[in-house]
Amino acid sequence: MLTDLLGFPPQVLFGQLLLGLINGAFYAVLSLGLAVIFGLLNIVNFAHGALYMLGAFATLGLTQYLGIGYWGALILAPVIVGAIGILAERVLLRRLAGIDHLYGLLLTFGMALVIEGVFVKIFGASGIPYAAPSQLQGGVNLGFMFLPWYRGWVVVASLAVCLATWYLFERTKIGAYLRAGTENPRLLQAFGVNVPLLTTLAYGYGVGLAAFAGVLAAPITQVNPMMGSNLIIVVFAVVVIGGMGSIMGAIITGMSMGVIEGLTKVFWPEASSTVIFLVMAIVLVLRPAGLFGKTA
Repeated sequence: MLTDLLGFPPQVLFGQLLLGLINGAFYAVLSLGLAVIFGLLNIVNFAHGALYMLGAFATLGLTQYLGIGYWGALILAPVIVGAIGILAERVLLRRLAGIDHLYGLLLTFGMALVIEGVFVKIFGASGIPYAAPSQLQGGVNLGFMFLPWYRGWVVVASLAVCLATWYLFERTKIGAYLRAGTENPRLLQAFGVNVPLLTTLAYGYGVGLAAFAGVLAAPITQVNPMMGSNLIIVVFAVVVIGGMGSIMGAIITGMSMGVIEGLTKVFWPEASSTVIFLVMAIVLVLRPAGLFGKTA
């Protein structure tokens, strides 16, 4: 009955919905990291895709060369890459504080090219396979589709991290300090708060979110130096749709755009690679600040 109505087996629809949810999970985590960095530091971080790739390679290194399992790498890889981000913020990005955003974009774009170039030189451009942990291999037959355990885990873990990040920045004292620091840092420092340290840690946290997405992606997409550059333009479009700097906008828009992209692959395959940019164009015409962005 449903096959006659749709014109194709329902498993195709549900399979693409699952794929859309998985892509949406990556979009949400990556765009959340971008939103945190832009909202709190006013930096358009074009190196985000390269840092996502670093998270995947850190996982590969931790598991294959140091003998640390996937679950340990899930914690350590974001910490390691976040520490690299903190170093970059202290040494490079802090020098651009208070000047035009274009300089930060150009600097981070250059950082991305350097990082990707180094990894291509060392590992080549071909992908390196990485197996899912044994606990999450296999799946369950739901009747209307087959759900791989690992892909279900990616969606659940991404949502959990996104909601925890929203709570941290919107409902805790640290989040209040960070938001106040972007609006009036001198006043906040007058109350004894170390604003530079908070912004540095916020950048490290945003970078850590990119690395966390890289760890989740490693068993799904082969680990290769160009995996971030293939994704970052789409993620920037998602951030623009949700509203630059909006944490909840990044979460909702990321998941929604993944689902919309998956449905488009079913009903209009030719437009699946451009539908997100079409939505972005419509949103910019109707609401230039984004769906959840603050209007001036």
